[in-house]
Amino acid sequence: MPPRDPFGAPEVQSRRTRPAKPPLSRDAIVEEALRQITAEDGGAMSLRKIAKALDTGPASLYAYVNDLTELQALVLDRALEAVKVDGATGSWRDRLEELLRSYAELLVGSPAVALMAFRTTAVGPNALRIAEALLEILAEAGVDQANAAWAIDMLTMFVTAVAAEHAHGSDPAAPDGPVAQAINRAPANEYPRVHAARNEIMSGTGEQRFAWSLDVLIRGILSRAQP
Repeated sequence: MPPRDPFGAPEVQSRRTRPAKPPLSRDAIVEEALRQITAEDGGAMSLRKIAKALDTGPASLYAYVNDLTELQALVLDRALEAVKVDGATGSWRDRLEELLRSYAELLVGSPAVALMAFRTTAVGPNALRIAEALLEILAEAGVDQANAAWAIDMLTMFVTAVAAEHAHGSDPAAPDGPVAQAINRAPANEYPRVHAARNEIMSGTGEQRFAWSLDVLIRGILSRAQP
């Protein structure tokens, strides 16, 4: 049996009617979960913590979500509401970069959401909204439908991977980071090309490298476009 589609599951009527305890709903559970993981002291998502905040027992949540995996998909899509898909003006290239930067800012701003996006397939309405906008921009750029369909996956995966890599505030390419340490201890006689390129490997800011990588991806997509 295929897994249940959490975005197509029917709403459940709450039995909580007392004023002191607001009615439970899938929406309330998702909002509380997102609030907890994006809080300054937020940590891993826990049905127990969510239930406690909503003044109920963990078992009560299963009437609204099947399991933690389903809840993660719902929470990720709720977080993706913040991605701006139609606020930018200018050329298709400007709008594409603005959309992807909005996506990156959301993920970099919340380590928990970044890791969730890396581990969870985004399939909800907001993920579809982003995909629709990307397809529209790529069509304007002259990219055919088949190549654009694969390109949106590659572009969002790139942004997600960059954000997840920096999810805990660490910079792998920092002067004293793991990449620098590995290069500095690599003997020139064993790794002559790495040694020769050591300054270039460590050069550039995170923004410069992001822009360069995005440019390479876009140029590659355009080179594959079929008339």
